[in-house]
Amino acid sequence: MADAKRSIVPLPKGAERPFRVFLNGVPQTEGRDYKVDGHALVFPRHLQKEGKLGGIRWAGIFLGLFGTYRQNDSVDVQYRFGGEDRVATYLDIVHPGAGQTAEPS
Repeated sequence: MADAKRSIVPLPKGAERPFRVFLNGVPQTEGRDYKVDGHALVFPRHLQKEGKLGGIRWAGIFLGLFGTYRQNDSVDVQYRFGGEDRVATYLDIVHPGAGQTAEPS
């Protein structure tokens, strides 16, 4: 996988298999849509969170001048922790080489 297009999603601390992974609410398949590498999910494509909106953008949305149409991917994972099922939503997305670090939830 090319690093420029890859996206890494750190798993929550202590997360154990089996994993059920959802991207924007759509179930994903290990091996086809992502792979597990250590304690992270690796997607072969660029995923992006919208990030914070500035004051001018909020005002424009509030006034109905425009909407927000930026890419805003959401990765959710169902996993086991200490024998119990858990769900983590809207996990961090890290891009290799971007100088970002993310602490798992």
